[in-house]
Amino acid sequence: MPRSRHLVKYDGRPFHGLQAQADLPSVQGSLERAVKAFCGEELRVGAAGGTDTGVHATGQVVHVDLVKDWPAETVRNALNFHLVPDPVAVLSAEVAEGDWHSRFSAKERRYRYRILNRAAPPAIEQGRVWHVKKPLSAEAMHAAAQVLVGHHDFTTFRDLNCQAKSPMKTLDVAAVRREGEEVI
Repeated sequence: MPRSRHLVKYDGRPFHGLQAQADLPSVQGSLERAVKAFCGEELRVGAAGGTDTGVHATGQVVHVDLVKDWPAETVRNALNFHLVPDPVAVLSAEVAEGDWHSRFSAKERRYRYRILNRAAPPAIEQGRVWHVKKPLSAEAMHAAAQVLVGHHDFTTFRDLNCQAKSPMKTLDVAAVRREGEEVI
């Protein structure tokens, strides 16, 4: 069964996270419906990691195992066609080599958190930033975040159903900076 690797971007606002859920909209559910509409196959789309309700992704890696050996760009185009009107886009596609797996072959994950730090609420950025009216010190936040850098036990942050083999994780970089009215 050929495996294809896809880079996906989505607006997480209408979804209850990435992972498929019985009666709730999810990114994985949208992708799986698009696959079925494209080629009739019912399958589980694999992902490098999950996201929570309302979380967006600009470069989520997923994989799809199809019976037929379709050209990767055909799969990308067909999925994008069938994803409309969901706010999900398959940015790229390629054939996955060997035993590559979106989750188990991942080498790193990057996250970006945006805080709009001003009195007035967000308008255009509604749903894409966390709004904090009280003045924040990006410098103090950056200094405090450095405690998390390194290899640590993240048991406290694990979900009860976490499937990871170990709570020990390495955080390479934790950077906080101000860009205008945003703390990133």
